[in-house]
Amino acid sequence: MIDLKAIDELARRLNDLVPPGLHDARADLEQNFKSTLQSGLNKLNLVTREEFDVQRAVLLRTREKIDTLERAIEILEARLNSPSSNSKN
Repeated sequence: MIDLKAIDELARRLNDLVPPGLHDARADLEQNFKSTLQSGLNKLNLVTREEFDVQRAVLLRTREKIDTLERAIEILEARLNSPSSNSKN
């Protein structure tokens, strides 16, 4: 979900740039700015910071598990390839 406060702030700043002669249209322009910004940002398929952080944590845990498994495989392969294990067979 897009941060609506940030959109409101950006729309307000854009509205502040409207020339004084268009003062009567400022409220409509600000609402149009908000709608346009929200629509454009929604099309970008963005994720929230919270969603990003959750996925980052999941990926870090997964990476740690993969590293652990790789080390275990290396140890097992070393045991299989060691001369002492080959002489037992």
